[in-house]
Amino acid sequence: MGAKQPDSAGVNEGEGNRTAAREYNERTRRFVESGQVNEKAKEAERALDGPEKADLEKAEKEGLRHSHGEDPEVSRK
Repeated sequence: MGAKQPDSAGVNEGEGNRTAAREYNERTRRFVESGQVNEKAKEAERALDGPEKADLEKAEKEGLRHSHGEDPEVSRK
């Protein structure tokens, strides 16, 4: 008998994990096709004006604390 192949969940693909990228892309495609994008965007906008605003701002600050800044190649107008 040959060696047992490890299941894909336990394999470390390292940087550029193709399995994770493929799964993310598939879930993103299904979400976009579901027609919920506008509804979820409106929910997010309402959250910025609701009681969770302080929690969202706190989470944003924590994320930015770990950031190396904006990519200079990205243009935001």
